Order: sequence, then structure tokens, then C-alpha cells
Amino acid sequence: MKRRAVILAAIFLGWWLLAAAPAPLGSIFSPQQVHAEEGWEAEFRAVCGRTDDAMTFSASELRGLIDRCDLLNARIGQLSEPQRKVFAKRLQMCRDLYVFTLEAKEKK
Repeated sequence: MKRRAVILAAIFLGWWLLAAAPAPLGSIFSPQQVHAEEGWEAEFRAVCGRTDDAMTFSASELRGLIDRCDLLNARIGQLSEPQRKVFAKRLQMCRDLYVFTLEAKEKK
């Protein structure tokens, strides 16, 4: 009897997990929205993925990255509330690091 209850619970749990799984992005959004979302995410990764090498960049490269952060901030401002809060904060931290590094290089 216990074994049957465990099997039924496992089947129910599996069904519930499948039913609760989010739908693929393409089934919810139009192709244009998916492409736009991928665009800002790719730019975010390109800009914030370089923070480890911030000290190796020239002043002009750092200024370019700061400008890209500012442009990306406008795009992130159009996201839904949870995404906007998370990615805006992460982007601000990347920008702050680039600004700090630029100021340190200019003082030398």
C-alpha cells in the first residue's frame, strides 16, 4: 500500500512540475520581442563581462564602456519590474567600476 502511494505521489509531482514549467520564450513573445530581448542581453554580457580586465583598458576604452552602459540603461529601463531592478543594479555596479578605474588611471 505504501509503495502504491509513493508511486502515485511521484506521478503527481512529475505532472505538476511539467504543468508548472514555463513555456518557451518563442511561444509567448513575437520573434521581434525575442530578438530585442536577446539584443540587450548580448550587450549586457559584452559590457559587464569585461570587468575583470578593467585595469588593462585604456582611458578611451573605459569611456566607451561607460557610454555603452548609459545606452544600455535606457533599454533595461523598459523591462518588467523584477528584471529591471536586478539588471539595472548589476549594470550600475559595472559602470561604477569602469568610472573608478578611469578616475584612477587619470590621476596617474
